[in-house]
Amino acid sequence: MAAPRTTDRPARLSPSDLSQYLRTGRDPDLRRRRAVVGLSLLGLAGGQVVAAFQTGLLRRLPDPPGPFDSDRVDSSDYAYRRLQTADGLLMLVSYAVTALLAGTGGPDRPSTRPLLPLLSAGKVAVDVVTRVVLAREEWRENRALCAYCQAATVASVVSLPLVLPEARRSLAALRARTTSS
Repeated sequence: MAAPRTTDRPARLSPSDLSQYLRTGRDPDLRRRRAVVGLSLLGLAGGQVVAAFQTGLLRRLPDPPGPFDSDRVDSSDYAYRRLQTADGLLMLVSYAVTALLAGTGGPDRPSTRPLLPLLSAGKVAVDVVTRVVLAREEWRENRALCAYCQAATVASVVSLPLVLPEARRSLAALRARTTSS
């Protein structure tokens, strides 16, 4: 009989333990992760409205006062230039991935699964850069902004400092592993 294999893989939480932790846990990391999930859901909501307009489900997009003309921006060439699709649909995918990364794993993920917080931080950083670049393009090409897209931009910017504490501890855990090897 072969000896049992040992791995460096951390034990996973049972589904019921993970459910309990994600729903009722109160540690600071989880509070920040929940905030990132919530902000990602805001980005998703904006993406849903924009995608509904861009695919003909909605005829108009109401705008708040200010430099906003979501109808014009979201029906312009700018909004359909990437991947031969409406950019609102791409927004949905992007914010769904951000929410998934923030909502994955248990309380000890910086030490047991350090890549999760690092991927989450990296994804949020990419979101921020992408949203700022797109806002500049939006303004340059349309002399107007999409209110829903800019709400998503704010959500991304607010998310960035929330993912950094866990990412720092993940980097420290990875460094500790490499120095002990």
